[in-house]
Amino acid sequence: MFNIMDFYKGKKVLLTGHTGFKGAWLTRILLLLGADVTGYSLEAPTTPSLFEMLSLKNDINNVIGDIRDYEKLNKTFIEAKPEIVIHLAAQPLVRESYTNPRYTYETNVMGTVNILECIRATETVMSFLNVTTDKVYENKEWEWGYRENESLNGYDPYSNSKSCSELVTSSYKKSFFSDNAVAISTARAGNVIGGGDFSVDRIIPDCIRFALNEEEIVVRNPFSTRPYQYVLEPLYAYLLIAMKQYEDTAFSGSYNVGPEECDCVRTGELVDIFCKAWGDGVSWKAVPATGPHEANFLKLDCSKIKKVLGWMPKWRIDTAIKKTVDLTKTFGGSNLLSTLDRQIFEYLDK
Repeated sequence: MFNIMDFYKGKKVLLTGHTGFKGAWLTRILLLLGADVTGYSLEAPTTPSLFEMLSLKNDINNVIGDIRDYEKLNKTFIEAKPEIVIHLAAQPLVRESYTNPRYTYETNVMGTVNILECIRATETVMSFLNVTTDKVYENKEWEWGYRENESLNGYDPYSNSKSCSELVTSSYKKSFFSDNAVAISTARAGNVIGGGDFSVDRIIPDCIRFALNEEEIVVRNPFSTRPYQYVLEPLYAYLLIAMKQYEDTAFSGSYNVGPEECDCVRTGELVDIFCKAWGDGVSWKAVPATGPHEANFLKLDCSKIKKVLGWMPKWRIDTAIKKTVDLTKTFGGSNLLSTLDRQIFEYLDK
């Protein structure tokens, strides 16, 4: 049985979406674990970006490319000869998917097809993880969590495109990898928070922007309930899944990755915790929700990953917010990298 602190040392890992928020965190973790990392992604999606703030491109094989570009993607696979592929690249925003549905589907569906086609042609790959979202499920807004065998039918173009990505992965697994030569899994994570997320239309980055500008925080849906978790929680799960199925293809499958039920909180409660952690008298107000449909309730049942892989959430929501604030307040100074690394090792040691 492999230990995650030792397993990735020297492993060739290809990570798509490495310039994004979760991608930058995962790139740094893999480097600390001693992996040989190739990143394939568009330029960093935000300004500023955590990827650029950490100067990560200097420590990896950094390939800037579009996952819709099969030829360039395949060339990257040929040159990198990865053993493990973790697929994060996506158009990840619900509201953006209403504005650009075609681009969303091209990226999230055909991008997945391209990745799987490259894996088919690359003999070195042994483990593939496609990271999707908790929004892949047909959301009936009931009180219990969705399980991995529930119906997939996301409502909006983003969520639906990720449902399609799940189906594409399942089809390829049955059609082309039934011999288990490559272990294939999908991971469905909930709402992730953490320092270095500069995305628009996400509650904690919005809170940070208002707080930095010394403005009252505006909240659209204070009564919507979501599963919130610190960024290190799902990233550790991704690494664990990729490792375990590398060792034994019996571990391949679909996994929900979410917090404990106590950390499925209303948005208003989340912002209350943020205001307390930030200090400086920051406060918030609710405004009428405008724009496209947003679900009011969504929760995951994570029994499978707990039982099969022994994964458990480690940090409660108040700790997650505190860690986010702590890292955010190092931006612009010399302590960003050391603070981020300290959080990573604190989490892994825990």
